[in-house]
Parts: sequence; structure tokens; C-alpha cells
Amino acid sequence: MNKEPQRTRNKKNNSNQGNFGKWLFLITIGLFSLFFVRFAYIAINKDVQHVNLKSQAEQIYTQRQVIQAKRGNIYDSKGTAIATDTSKYTIYAVLDHNQRSSKGKPLYVTNKAKTARVLAKYLNLTSKQIEEHLDAKNQPYQVEFGSAGNNLSVATMEKIKQEHLPGINFVATPARQYPEGEFASQIIGMAGPKVNSQTGQTTLSGQLGLEGYFNKELTGKNGMRQDKRDVYGYRLANSKGVTRQAVNGKDIYTTIDAQAQHLLESKVNNVYKTANPNAVTAIVMDARTGRIVAATQRPTLRSKNPVWRNMFVQDAYEPGSTMKILALSAAIDSGHFDPNATFNSGTWAMGGGKIVDWSSSGWGMISFKDAFDMSSNVGFAHIEQNMGAKTWMKYIRRFGLLKQVNVLGMGNEVSGFTQFKGILEQANTAFGQGITVNQMQMLQAFSAVSNNGKMMRPYIVKKIVNADGKVVKSVKPQVVGHPIKASTAKQVRGYMEGVVYDQKGLGHDFQLKGHRIAGKTGTAQIGGANGYSNGDTNYLYSFAGMAPAKHPRYVIYITLRQPKNLSQPATKQMASIFKPVIKSLLEDKEASSSVIKMINVVGQAPDAASDRLNKLHVQPVVIGNGKKVHHQSIVPGKQVLKNQRVILNTGGKYQMPDISGWSAADVQQLAKELNVKLVEHGSGYVSKQSIKANSKVSDHQTLTVEYQNKQ
Repeated sequence: MNKEPQRTRNKKNNSNQGNFGKWLFLITIGLFSLFFVRFAYIAINKDVQHVNLKSQAEQIYTQRQVIQAKRGNIYDSKGTAIATDTSKYTIYAVLDHNQRSSKGKPLYVTNKAKTARVLAKYLNLTSKQIEEHLDAKNQPYQVEFGSAGNNLSVATMEKIKQEHLPGINFVATPARQYPEGEFASQIIGMAGPKVNSQTGQTTLSGQLGLEGYFNKELTGKNGMRQDKRDVYGYRLANSKGVTRQAVNGKDIYTTIDAQAQHLLESKVNNVYKTANPNAVTAIVMDARTGRIVAATQRPTLRSKNPVWRNMFVQDAYEPGSTMKILALSAAIDSGHFDPNATFNSGTWAMGGGKIVDWSSSGWGMISFKDAFDMSSNVGFAHIEQNMGAKTWMKYIRRFGLLKQVNVLGMGNEVSGFTQFKGILEQANTAFGQGITVNQMQMLQAFSAVSNNGKMMRPYIVKKIVNADGKVVKSVKPQVVGHPIKASTAKQVRGYMEGVVYDQKGLGHDFQLKGHRIAGKTGTAQIGGANGYSNGDTNYLYSFAGMAPAKHPRYVIYITLRQPKNLSQPATKQMASIFKPVIKSLLEDKEASSSVIKMINVVGQAPDAASDRLNKLHVQPVVIGNGKKVHHQSIVPGKQVLKNQRVILNTGGKYQMPDISGWSAADVQQLAKELNVKLVEHGSGYVSKQSIKANSKVSDHQTLTVEYQNKQ
């Protein structure tokens, strides 16, 4: 009776097992079919989750290398580079003992004490401080040395490499080099490294001056090199390499004359130190073309306390009495000037206020010619009234004031402003108060006086040249107006001569033996939120000079803002800039060419060699106590700038020269000639040297030099 149910249960179990097997088989077949279809789809379309497998494989096995484009150079008028590419280096030390070459040679620091002792000669750290870095526990692989190990020059990097220290390596960063330091720095501007957040690449980007204005042109376009490689990095035999050549940036050629610029920098620097003003500017312009020959300002963007603007176009200011040049021109040109007519000087009540001369007591009844010689504000208020405000404003606009000059390469220019409402303010503008200008506007207006009525736009860029040497833009002298007649310009220059040479004139300090100068001094009160302040230190002093007076070749415009030390009058301070610069430009027979060809003095006595080089306006520096020149640092036939240093090596025993004020290039050449190790800190010009002048120098001695930008 119990056997039948048992048999029935067995049949059911067998049936369930059979069904399970069938379903397992079907599921397996289904999954296999699904995988097969999926693989077929991938094989045909080569796509997984919208990722192209072919493209992905190519990316894995394709090696791409960026070809860095070279940033264009900036040159002076003779083709000498004043801004060019270089590299700065960051030093680091590998500490990981697993780092070895294929031959088992250690690629890590093996002797920390020795390494620290050697690096201390080149970094601004003691050997103890360096050793502390090398003993770092939290960075077992590699360490850096903080700011002391950054921004190392090429020369310093190469000297450290010559020490052959295991584990010491460098990372290069693109950098911009300005060989002449503060040389026209506000015009040249600056470029610094900029990291692309997407690619991680570092490139140079212009920020100010020509570097910023022409950043796109100077930058160029990077190239690309790519080919296919296997997993071991070897190039595949059938792969075709693809190369897109880099296009280097365009070069900018300026109008700056290096010799005039160096002299101007030196003289402005002296006044900046002596008078201690808030600012000094000086510009030299070709009187007939508008070409900017030299220009500088203090402070600069490379000063200890830098100024990040170009004062020539970005500062609006009240010009003071140099505006009388333009007011006199307008009055003569419009037929409203009688030099022999008289007026009562001192003060003049008008328009609810009063005009006051710089000597408030005045000089009694004086002529309008004397008003220009003695810079009478009252006289020029009368002159403005005589010609009428409408006529005067017409000439203000004719001279290009109140609108941008648009000098190529100088951006963010201010336009200037005047309310010109009411007879008092209208009269004030005739002597440079109540109206603001920028310096390029004033120079442009002065060119009409210097150039017999033809007004020239100032320009600082001569040409732009692409990487193939093709001139893509050329800047020529441009006439932008004829605000006055030629006869008017000649008369005005005659009156400007009177300022310098007449007994009553205020410009006697600008007289220059052998040359006739036309000029006008200026003193402007500096306004603020509460009106004008008094005191000798709250003025903008200025001078506009033209030479030779009869047929001007150059215009020089100088401003001296709020000098704190007037132990010498402001006119004497400005004359110390004007006279040597204009003398050099007018008298130097070779001023039209500041580039000369180096001669051969090897084998000559040091004194004779020095005499020959001095006649070429080259600065010889004799080292050694030998009787003949064995080697000269600049090879014969090479073109060099006037006043450039050439080191004459006579051999024997050496003494260290005084290298204060030397550039880095000169110091590096001297170190090479003396066979000493050079450690450099800072940038600009030499301010300190570890081996004192006239001290004995021995082979492989270390010379530590600190550079500082001149102020």
C-alpha cells in the first residue's frame, strides 16, 4: 500500500529535474545569444557606451608632443634685443633610494652633507638649512628648496650641473629676459608664465606695455608632433608621423635709440634719488617725425615699489605753464597777440574769483612778451580773453587735446578733460590749470611748433616682422593736422628762446654752450578733493625744450611731480636731465648710429688698447697685470653698442674690479675670464659683490653677486 505513493513522488522529482535542466539550457542559450549579438555589435560599430574603441586605442598607442612656439623678441631701433625668451629653473633633490639608472648608478642624493655644502654656494641658503630640506621625513621621494630654489638663471643652473651632484635635477619654466633692466621698462612692459588649466602647459603671457598690447602677435602658435607606438614605447613600423610646425611669434622693432635711452635713464635716476619726488618722466621725440627716441619714468614696474601703469598715456594731469606754448600759438595764429601791449601783473579779479601770478605782488605794468618770459598767469588770462573762449577752444581741439592720440603700443590712454564753463575756468586753461592732458597729447601738440605747423603723431613702434622675416606692419611718420601756420611756429620758437636767454626769462638753467635752445618752464598746482594745496612740494614742475631753436631736431619734455627735496631748484634738477641728453644727441657725430664694429686689440699694451676702444665709445675693463692683451671678451668684427663693456684679459695676477651697476651679462663674462664660480641673486644691476673691488682673485673662487633694479 505504501509503494505507490513513493513511486509517484519519484516521478514528480524526475519531472522537476527535467524541467529545471530545460530552463537552464534555454537561459544559457539566451545569454550566449545576447553576448554574441553584443560582441557582434561592438565588432561592427566599435563603440561601447558611446566610447569609440578605435579612437581610444589610438589615443593609448599614439604619442603626441607639443612643439613650443618661441615668443617674438622686442628690439631697439638698431636691432638689439631688449626683450627675449629665456628659461628659469627650479632645483629639486631626489631622495628615493629606488631611483637608479639602467646600470645601477644612484639617481638620488648619496651624500647629503656634501650636497648641502656645494648647493650653499649657489642658493641663498646655508648648508645647514639645505641639509634640513634633504632630511625631510614627509617627502620621501623628492624635495624642493622653497623660494631660494626657484627662478634660477641659466648660468646658475649650468654651474650647479657642473658640480655633478647625484639626485640634483631641474625643472625649466619659460621666462622673459630683459637684458637692460629698467631700460624703457614702462614701454616694453612685461610677460610672465601662465599655466593652461586644461592642458597644464606653461606659456608666456604679456601683461603690460608692448608685451601686453601685442601679446597675440608676440605669442605665436604651438606645433604638434605625433606618431603611433607599441606598449613599450617603440614606434610602430607602419605608422606615419604627423607634424604641425610651430609658428614663432612676430618681432616688434621700436624707435628707441639705445644710447640716448641709457643716458636718459641715468640722468632721470639721479634726479629721482636727489629730489625724492613722487614721480619723474622724460621723453625725447624727433621734432620732425614724432619718433620717440627715448622715454622713461620713475618709479617703474621694475622698481622696488613698482608702478603698474604707463604715465605717458595713463596719467591725466594739469600741465601748468607749458600750456602757454599752445595758448601763445593760438593767440598769434588767430591775430590776437600784441607783444608790446601792457597789462597790470600780480592779480586779476574775474568771474567771481581771481587769477594770481606765481609772484603774487607781480612786476607792475609789463608787456605781453614779458608775460611769456616771466610766465605770468595774469598775462595769459588776458591773452585768452582777448582771443575769446570760442577761439581758444577751437585751437585746443586743433592741437589734439581732449581726445586720444592712439600711439600704437600704448593702451588704456586717458583723453583729458575740462569743464570750460565760466570766464574764470576758461582763462585758467590758458596757463594749464582747469584742463587735464596726457604727455603724448602734449608732445603731439609741441610737434606743430617744432615742425613749422605740421603736427606729427608720436610713435614708438617702427615695424612688426613675422617669423619668416616679412614686414607685416610698418609705421611711418604721420601728419595729423596743421593747427598753426609755419610763420606762427617760428614766432613762438623765438619767444621760447627768450625764456632761456632774455634777462627776464625763467629758463636760464637750460642754456647750453654751443647750442641755441627754445624752451618753456612750467609749474602747476596739484589739485585734490579739497581743491589746490600750497607748498613748494605740491607742484608738478615741467620743461618743454626744443633744439636747435631755429630748426629743431629734438623735443624733450620733462615732468617732476611733488619733489620732497628742493635743495636745488626744480629747474636745475630738470636741466641736469635735459642738457646732457640734448648735448649728446646734437654733438655726437655718430649719434645716428649707436652700433659699432669691434676692433682687434689682442697683442697690444693695455693702455694703448684702452685708448683705441675709448675713441670708439666702448668701455674697456682691463684685468690682470700682464703687459699685453691676451684675450678680449668681444670678438673682432662683432657689432656692439656704444658704451658697452669689453673685458681685456692680460693674464698674470688678477684683482677684482668694481662691478657696481654692471648687468648680469657683463658679470657672467667677467666670471668666465677670471675663472671664478658665480652665484647670482635678484635681477637688474649689481648692488653687492662678495669679492671687494681691488681684492686679489684666485682660480675657482666664488663670487656672489646681488642684483637690484635701479630706482
